Amino acid sequence: MAIIYFSGIYHYLSLDTLRIYHKSLKTFVEMHPIALPILFCLTYILSTALSIPGAIFLTLLSGYLFSQPFSTIYVVLSATCGATLIFLAARTALKDILKKKAGPLLQKMEAGFQENSASYLLFLRFVPLFPFWLVNIAPAFFSVSLFTFVWTTLVGIFPGTLVFTLAGGGLEKILENNQPFSLNTLFNTQIKMALILLGITALVPIAWKRFKKKST
Repeated sequence: MAIIYFSGIYHYLSLDTLRIYHKSLKTFVEMHPIALPILFCLTYILSTALSIPGAIFLTLLSGYLFSQPFSTIYVVLSATCGATLIFLAARTALKDILKKKAGPLLQKMEAGFQENSASYLLFLRFVPLFPFWLVNIAPAFFSVSLFTFVWTTLVGIFPGTLVFTLAGGGLEKILENNQPFSLNTLFNTQIKMALILLGITALVPIAWKRFKKKST
């Protein structure tokens, strides 16, 4: 973040710049069909493992650079790998440091993990009540197994990832057609699909609670 700020690179991180270099970027992606996805995934894994803010922008970038379903797959797998790394670190060498960083927020999550760790972790993935980095390290302090952590992360982050990669793909359509940025062009079919999916995702916790009541 410091390098980006002091070098002035952030001045180029705009939609106008993206419009200018759109064709060059897409050509670059086509020329490096293997190397670029690997580089993207490694970058995403590293940013997640180090709890660097801005994952949402990387997710949008994935939707812009890569086609479906690859854009979603890249993000889901990379985010899960990065989250697993910080989860393992919280269980071992960095346990005391990360526990101190989490602070009193852990107490708010303790009851949920003690009741049913799998369902509670899945709920936290669907609905971001707490920061992503906190949900990555908190399970390590409540004896959640590695298997439970991995599968709930894979399943839980999928809906939100799909929404934002679809949104990134919608931006690509705007640039390809050389359309001006307005509400009419912004809300194209892919963006509308993303918003509908986001609304459905928001209903998941309600359905989950009703399911749990019926099962008990």
